[in-house]
Amino acid sequence: MPLRDLLIHIADVYDATALASNDVPGQLLLRGVKERHDLPLPPGFTADGHGGQGFASSTPWIGVYDPAINTEPHDGLYLAYIFSEDLSAVTLTLQQGVTSLKKSFPRRPDLRRELRARARFLRAALPPALVPSWSHEPALGSKDWRPRSYEAGSVVARRYEIATLPSEETLRADLLEASKLLRDVAVAQRVHLQIPGVDAPSVEYLPEEHSTNDVLDKFCPKDDSDYYVQMQGGERRRTRRHEELIKDFGYHSVTCGYTPIIAGMHPRDLVLRRYGGGPQRSWLVEGKTVKNGNVTNAVRQAIGQLFEYSHFWHELRGEPKPHLIALFTEGIGRYAGYLEGHGIASIWRSGDGWDGSPNAASWGLVAKHHVSDAARLN
Repeated sequence: MPLRDLLIHIADVYDATALASNDVPGQLLLRGVKERHDLPLPPGFTADGHGGQGFASSTPWIGVYDPAINTEPHDGLYLAYIFSEDLSAVTLTLQQGVTSLKKSFPRRPDLRRELRARARFLRAALPPALVPSWSHEPALGSKDWRPRSYEAGSVVARRYEIATLPSEETLRADLLEASKLLRDVAVAQRVHLQIPGVDAPSVEYLPEEHSTNDVLDKFCPKDDSDYYVQMQGGERRRTRRHEELIKDFGYHSVTCGYTPIIAGMHPRDLVLRRYGGGPQRSWLVEGKTVKNGNVTNAVRQAIGQLFEYSHFWHELRGEPKPHLIALFTEGIGRYAGYLEGHGIASIWRSGDGWDGSPNAASWGLVAKHHVSDAARLN
């Protein structure tokens, strides 16, 4: 039975009001997925079906796993076809394991908040040209805690209406693309898990004793958690949006073929490099938080600092003049064209991804399909 027929059949026979037992047709169909050899799985991948334990799940699903990454849905990353509660649609999603994380976040709102934060980080590691074609959060239509966690934990997703399900060839191509995204995200997750916590001991190496080809070797982002300052009248919370912006963009730059460097670059926010033949020009990045919608002030500050740092920290030191990038927490409207006119590319957060000006696209730091949007700002 092809994948397309299997998905249609499950939607047709599954009964969420029945018990999760082998004598129920929908449950039997799901449990038989593991033994099937006719599904268009990517090479080396495995699959199994889930319809609940004891009582039927409101949103049945099929897990698809890369054994080199994960073989269980409780923890780690995997792909899943999750049906909506009314069985009118099924969503192919790149999921994070929920069950193990629930032990650390027993309160369900905290669990969903953590899943969304992790999904946002992992999404930033994906190739920018692919992200826009995958919606970010499934809509399963269930109030149960687990489907809502699936929605929050989705890194990328593509929804199919059962009544207009694509061809087998399209489903196969989408699954193959999702498998590649899974492997990209798995690399980002490993990097994320290796970042030391605030209380972790620091280790220093003498230069002659330690060498590495790791592109993240000199990328040491500051803590982006909230912090508190003492003020007259009480304690006030401050958010490290700037540090979060630099950290997220630094990891994103790695997926675009760059090496992000923070260590030894103060007062500069971030320097990107690409290694190869010929003179090496750097990409000098200045990040700005747009506060209270004041784009003008953020742009003015970015221009001044980029020109200053370029002159004193690169050109006067005999280095090639760096490419200049102004990085923002949100879109800057017509200022994108203004900055381009001054030789400065601009990049800003767009949903859970990145958008930017034509120069940023030409350097492969944002999707090329955004060029026309940015050009209209000139």
